[in-house]
Amino acid sequence: MCYSVFAHCFTCTKNLKAINNICLSLTKARIAVLRFDFTGLGESEGEFADTNFSSNVGDLVAAAAFLQAHYEAPRVLIGHSLGGTAVIQATKLIPSAVAIATIAAPFQPAYLAKLLVQNRDEIERSGEAEVVIGGGRFKISKQFIEDLERTDMKKTIADLQRALLICHSPFDATVSIDNAAEIFVTAKHPKSFLSLNTADHLLTDARDSAYVGTMVATWASRYIQDDI
Repeated sequence: MCYSVFAHCFTCTKNLKAINNICLSLTKARIAVLRFDFTGLGESEGEFADTNFSSNVGDLVAAAAFLQAHYEAPRVLIGHSLGGTAVIQATKLIPSAVAIATIAAPFQPAYLAKLLVQNRDEIERSGEAEVVIGGGRFKISKQFIEDLERTDMKKTIADLQRALLICHSPFDATVSIDNAAEIFVTAKHPKSFLSLNTADHLLTDARDSAYVGTMVATWASRYIQDDI
């Protein structure tokens, strides 16, 4: 048995159906998964407006510390969308992790700020703005945008020193596949790329999420053989 941590996408929760499908595939391969809600989302306490990319990374490190204290330190980290970028950033603070998998992740956190450009003037003027994302309303603060824009992932990715699997669809309309290319070129070996064919950003087709889970489990087994 091996343990892993899963980081969900921006404004999603741990209960997204795609995440459930991925985790089922992982557990079938004897990779136990801790999935959690980032602060201010789902069942977690706190205010979303007070969070940012750095606090997401902190939540990930805390989740890994919980596993280490109560079960076993995680060997695999998996992240979807901005959660994928966060697991890369958190890896240097989670030394037990040997295999990192990203799903539809942006190369730089600032990519997300570009998606919020229609609200940028109000955020600058008022310090925050309410935006509609995926049918939900969320308060985005100026400090959130600033934290995204001052985080540079290039050196972090280049210095990762872990096995990396990049999963991305060429048809992703939210985070373009160019991001996957930049991550791949920047990362050192061992690195792998998995094309998700016609999948959308949220992997709404159950066949896509099940495929991701199976492939991540198969890939990770190469690096955690002694644990499973």
